[in-house]
Amino acid sequence: MRFEGQVGLGTGASRGIGEATARAFAAEGANVVLAARGRDAIEAIAADIGPSAKAVAMDAASYSDVAAAVKLAEDSFGRLDILIGNAGMIDPIAHLADTDPEAWGRLIDVNLKGVYYGMHAALPGMVARGGGTIITISSGAASNAIEGWSAYCSSKAGAAMLTRMADKEYRDKGIRAMGLSPGTVATEMQRDIKASGINPVSQLDWSDHIPTDWPAKALMWMAGPAGDDLLGEEVSLRQEAVRRAVGLIV
Repeated sequence: MRFEGQVGLGTGASRGIGEATARAFAAEGANVVLAARGRDAIEAIAADIGPSAKAVAMDAASYSDVAAAVKLAEDSFGRLDILIGNAGMIDPIAHLADTDPEAWGRLIDVNLKGVYYGMHAALPGMVARGGGTIITISSGAASNAIEGWSAYCSSKAGAAMLTRMADKEYRDKGIRAMGLSPGTVATEMQRDIKASGINPVSQLDWSDHIPTDWPAKALMWMAGPAGDDLLGEEVSLRQEAVRRAVGLIV
């Protein structure tokens, strides 16, 4: 039970990587808070996990919602040790001049400002308790321009820098901040990408995507002692050495 007595909060926990991560941490003894817009989905997942799980409806684009989720974790379990910023969206997928400005801004609100909101709400309590782990779900899009993804690439680049800032400013206060770039994962987002047909990623076969439990296992590895050597870094699950260290391949 690697995380017995610890408390984790994951955003975007109603499906995909977020759901798999909540289940994985709970199986290793952690108390978990699942936060997402889909109330019915996260309540069903939390009920399935059991008393060690709580669900809170949350829009990552709302600071008050995110702060309430952090408060729920602290009030319910007495602390917050691990924050995983996973909530994200891919739309609008279109060439830059063809995107809807409102949709473009909405993605930034969720993918970038949502990460900031989580850090801003969680850091004071973590620092007061002597430390904590903050992991942002990143992407190869943070460092590579991908056709049709101006909003997504920009948001992931910003979130990666925000994670580096958290490390720069809070490492000496016990905060372990890092990012995980999982590669392409078999989630609903990939179905939206496939339907767009706009870039090479949309041409990938479903079998090319890794299962959601791979990022979940990588996140547990990073949240454990291995994370001490990864502070401020972007860890890529595409790398064979990382997959081997996590135990995904031999």
